[in-house]
Amino acid sequence: MAGSRRGKSGMSSGGAGNADRQLARAEIGRLRKLLRAADLAYYQRDAPEMSDARYDEAKRRLAALERAHPELSTPDSPTRTVGAPPREGFARVRHEQAMLSLANAFDARDVRDFDERIRRFLGLGDQVVTYTAEPKIDGLSLSLRYERGVLVMAATRGDGEVGEDVTANARTIADIPQRLTGAPDILEVRGEVYMTHAEFAALNAAQDQAGAPRFANPRNAAAGSLRQLDPEVTRARPLCFFAYAWGVVSAPLGRTQMEALERFAQLGFSTNPLTRLCRGPDALLAHYGVIEQQRAELGYDIDGVVYKVNDLDWQRRLGFRATTPRWAIAHKFPAETAWTRLERIDIQVGRTGALSPVARLKPVTVGGVVVSNATLHNEDYIAGRSADGTPIRDGKDIREGDWVKIYRAGDVIPKVADVDLARRPADARPYVFPTKCPECGSDALREEGDSVRRCQGGMFCPAQAMERLRHFVSRPAFDIVGLGSRQVETFYLLGWIREPADIFTLQARDSAGEKTLVTLDEVLQRIGRSGAPEAQRRELAGLLGLERFAPETARAAYLERSRMPLGRQHGWGEKSAARLFAAIERRRRIELDRLIFALGIRHVGEAAARLLALHYRDWAAFETALSGAVPGTGAQWDELVNIDGVGDVMARALVTAFHQPGERALIDRLVAQLTQVIPAEPPAADASPIAGRTIVFTGTLERMTRAEAKARAEALGARVAGSVSRRTDLVVAGPGAGSKAKKAAELGIETLDEDGWLKLIDGK
Repeated sequence: MAGSRRGKSGMSSGGAGNADRQLARAEIGRLRKLLRAADLAYYQRDAPEMSDARYDEAKRRLAALERAHPELSTPDSPTRTVGAPPREGFARVRHEQAMLSLANAFDARDVRDFDERIRRFLGLGDQVVTYTAEPKIDGLSLSLRYERGVLVMAATRGDGEVGEDVTANARTIADIPQRLTGAPDILEVRGEVYMTHAEFAALNAAQDQAGAPRFANPRNAAAGSLRQLDPEVTRARPLCFFAYAWGVVSAPLGRTQMEALERFAQLGFSTNPLTRLCRGPDALLAHYGVIEQQRAELGYDIDGVVYKVNDLDWQRRLGFRATTPRWAIAHKFPAETAWTRLERIDIQVGRTGALSPVARLKPVTVGGVVVSNATLHNEDYIAGRSADGTPIRDGKDIREGDWVKIYRAGDVIPKVADVDLARRPADARPYVFPTKCPECGSDALREEGDSVRRCQGGMFCPAQAMERLRHFVSRPAFDIVGLGSRQVETFYLLGWIREPADIFTLQARDSAGEKTLVTLDEVLQRIGRSGAPEAQRRELAGLLGLERFAPETARAAYLERSRMPLGRQHGWGEKSAARLFAAIERRRRIELDRLIFALGIRHVGEAAARLLALHYRDWAAFETALSGAVPGTGAQWDELVNIDGVGDVMARALVTAFHQPGERALIDRLVAQLTQVIPAEPPAADASPIAGRTIVFTGTLERMTRAEAKARAEALGARVAGSVSRRTDLVVAGPGAGSKAKKAAELGIETLDEDGWLKLIDGK
């Protein structure tokens, strides 16, 4: 028959029909390969590679294609099979009664269609059907076989027909009775093994302590724990079990699904307390809403609600499809969303000084990943408005203690999408965004037109230190040979440098055998601020010569590394260390523009640093001007903003940096380590008639552009300002000159037209 199907699909029927079949064949093959790989990852390796939403969508797509092209359908298609083959290492158990999966519903319409199919199949007309509705536990399916009240076998679902023998491991689970009193002679109890959120967090903490990989979610942790070859490992990882179904049974458990669950409870099994009887689809949907709202507070993961026809006689009449019962369906939660409690709002400071609010959540699994943090973007987003003031979320603000809806799609960072005002605590207060950096206490300012508030602490701020140090040693800045971005990161992770001045004291500390400036705990705190703590922990472990990071072994290695001379460190030698120290010494003499650029002040690039250096000439004048400037007022402020190419935004950033106590102290410590800041000297300044003079251009120049005129003036040693003041020496006015020319006349400042300007600089 397989050959017949291939022959039929390959027949030439002419036109688009054959082409459609060929495209369908290719897509069906792709989807089957994708889904089989996903089943192996999820059921066999306990390491899912695909989100629930993507898996469900791929399976729906495959089913639709197989319905449209029945000649391409095969018995081994993922739409007609369950789970995956058992894992190697376990004995195999053939289920006497297959362990099937459930069909899925994704919205209210699917649920109503399910109810309509039930009534139509049973010929009930408008009669209301009673269902049970219970949370769908996100764990590992398990079948327990009891004979004369004694547990004799425990098996995973496997591929639905054959599972893995995990009897020894199941005996370690407290929720699974070893003996039953009053049970049928043969009873197969089926249910779900799961791990609570609290135990999951404790397990991952233990994994961190041991330097072992973390589990992605409680389902993976539960499955991995149950499927250990050593039962003692399972015993050390507390697992739980909910009973909700049965396989082979020698005597009836009751007349209804609910009676059977009550019998389980009497026998000593845990059953889910949220299970309810519901009359009709409206009641099912209402209870679905109740369970969804409680989802984050249950203490364990669920991914939907399961509906089952309550009457067991009707269940028998309805029977089964190939892989699913007709009398049950799983109403899945949206894979990308979940409701949970916002416990607090924290502020993280990024490497560029941006203050980013983060929602700390009661952990909830969204799309197969445990989410405990979500972005809140910025202060406007928290307040319920966009950057232009337009309301978002209908203007609802976000407060600590709120019940919030979390959205996550694929690898997108989770975000808070909505707020349930009906569940807002009475004592919840509007969130007040900080105006001081939580890391260093410096001012956190928001520039006009910017949606982000930024710390002004610069290199003083621990959160910005790594990025600022990389900038400090970059080619246009100090450009120390042998101390590039990579070496700076290494020295930073080892605690050898915290700020630029530390670079110049490194040799002395290395000679004394005490290079380290901070403790390992302080290093780890700074790593935690970096945005990639796991990667940097692994990097630190490598630097310390460890296979994986463990606090106690790391502490000893860290202390030893700090006392070992640089020339004996891994990757270094006596000569390379000596060359580095010599290169550092040479950079104690630095040009003024390089120093200004190296400070990493926001908005101050290479060109701006050169402008500032040419204007102020030496460090003393530059430092005095910025220390004395007050934004918006005074001669020193006016002089700064009148430098052509500076402007108000850059001027404020400069003055703010020099007025932050921590940043200013760091700058002073750096300058104290330098032997000379080389003054800026424009080329051929002595021979120029405009050297040292301040010039303002206004109006239209006809024989050169304003940019060309400015460049010529600066090349000849002049300062170019943007406005006229008493400090102005010369105004060059072209046609259309207005207020600047008028003010020059009022102040008695020399004014030239373009011809006069060219004659002055060219000497013609």
